[in-house]
Amino acid sequence: MNAVPVAEIVRNGFVEGHHYGSVVALARDGSVDWVVGDADVPVLPRSCNKPVQALGMVRLGLDLPHELLALACASHSGEPFHIDGVRRILASAGLAEADLQTPADYPLDDAAREAVIRRGGAREPVLMNCSGKHAAMLATCVANGWPTESYRDIQHPLQQSIAATFADLTGEPIAVTAVDGCGAPLFSASLVGLARAFRRLALGVDASGAADAGARRVADAVRAHPAYVSGTTRDERALLDAVPGAIGKAGAEGCYAVALRDGRAFALKTDDGAARVRPVLMAEALRRSGVLDDPGIDGDAVRRTGVVEILGGGRPVGEIRALLG
Repeated sequence: MNAVPVAEIVRNGFVEGHHYGSVVALARDGSVDWVVGDADVPVLPRSCNKPVQALGMVRLGLDLPHELLALACASHSGEPFHIDGVRRILASAGLAEADLQTPADYPLDDAAREAVIRRGGAREPVLMNCSGKHAAMLATCVANGWPTESYRDIQHPLQQSIAATFADLTGEPIAVTAVDGCGAPLFSASLVGLARAFRRLALGVDASGAADAGARRVADAVRAHPAYVSGTTRDERALLDAVPGAIGKAGAEGCYAVALRDGRAFALKTDDGAARVRPVLMAEALRRSGVLDDPGIDGDAVRRTGVVEILGGGRPVGEIRALLG
């Protein structure tokens, strides 16, 4: 990716460094509205792929209540309702936690992690932030009579079908297939392709523009239960609350995708993978495209998701400032 400076780190009025990356915005009709950096080369969108993977599972017959379908799209915080939801998905398919092949981990959320440690708990696969996706993958295998032991294998019919859905929704061939941090297959897309996929989910349409009940179901689940997709204290949840009708998903290595009900969509990636700049860039991208001035949008709340303070002596002395033109 031919990354360019997309944010500057300002301390006491002095620019002490930059974050590099790329950002793309699609217009209501799906055309590219503006680009900063390079939005056409393949990147690994990491967990931004999860809502598209969830659609692949829905197309294979996965049938979950809205909150659990949202959890299938999640990089969850490991709060109690997340863990309960993962167990519900497994139980609905007659499976147990032992069937999960997520790496053992602690919850992402600080309070949830500390609660586990205080009670003497250890890292567990169910606590890992991708366990909702993995539980849904297992449930999809059961629904189709497929083996569950090999569900992460790229040659498994589950993963082959998810890959087909991913290529269909992004409108691009998959250039790179890798292994994500959770051990499941990870597919590449350009930022334009990623934004296009989220746009189609948000509109509830397939690649041809025809109504797609599965895509609408996934989008409605994310809209109705944003805390299940991330967590109660996360910036992604705050953004979706502030922009009614939007769907969004953050990913590791500085990835983020958001799409609105009217067809506008945004995708970004930082070259250094810094998580701290991700919400700064998305808030500014929405501002640049005029979203914060739309009726019904809580513009101040969106702006707050993009505030990252630089501290000196425990007090704010600067900020990370977006450079998107």
